[in-house]
Amino acid sequence: MNELRLSEIWIYPIKSLGGIRLEQSSVLEKGLEYDRRWMLVDGNGVFMTQRLFPEMALLKLRIENLPDRQAGGELRISDSRQSMVHSISLTPTYVGKDIPVTIWDDSVTAREVSVESSAWFSDTLKTRCKLVYFPEENARSVDASYKINDEQVSLADGYPFLIIGQESLNFLNSKLTKPVPMNRFRPNFVFTGGEPNEEDSWRNFTIGTNRFVGVKLCGRCTIPTVNQETGEKGVEPTRTLATYRRKENKILFGQNLLATDHQQVKQGDVITIQSRS
Repeated sequence: MNELRLSEIWIYPIKSLGGIRLEQSSVLEKGLEYDRRWMLVDGNGVFMTQRLFPEMALLKLRIENLPDRQAGGELRISDSRQSMVHSISLTPTYVGKDIPVTIWDDSVTAREVSVESSAWFSDTLKTRCKLVYFPEENARSVDASYKINDEQVSLADGYPFLIIGQESLNFLNSKLTKPVPMNRFRPNFVFTGGEPNEEDSWRNFTIGTNRFVGVKLCGRCTIPTVNQETGEKGVEPTRTLATYRRKENKILFGQNLLATDHQQVKQGDVITIQSRS
């Protein structure tokens, strides 16, 4: 079997907005540093995603001044349809009280970033919303059926990390009339080597020196049908995935992970499998 190697690292600081590719990242219990620590909520405090608002794909993110924490890193959000840019601090200090927000079946507390940020997103998306931040100390437990050590998760759908093999995407694309990029599936980790969908069987493994546990295959929603460059919604690749990746009425692609170490991962790290499920 050819060598397994980490080829891409991605974070999505604001849930369901554009991703940011990194060469290295710190592994924290709730997910990679800065990954899905912010989220947009509607007027009822319910989380917003591309499932209902596919135009969220058009809001792209980048990080400024990340290497120099003393300089005050910023997260910059731009609307690809027009020259509008908004910035927020990566190390926020918030005033005011925690507010209740809902993400799937979880009710958690978060803090509104600012009235100005909420107004910018409301104007840009043409719907009333707030930008909220989920502090590291706020609680949100991983599903008890899959946790290893009472792990917590940020504002990701359910698990701190998601990994997908490049060969899994290549195999899918071989079945499609028009290939799709990996960004349709919003992984944290992409790896090269191995066989298509071999990540399905991974249980205990390392990326570099950091240990991970594969806990649950990822059931896919409609977001992979959203073109991340145009915001347009279609039927592929979900329709094709359903022909060979459906199980118990769920379409599966990628593996959800928990981390048992909290160190660093780097692009190019070797992946070593200790056990399979």
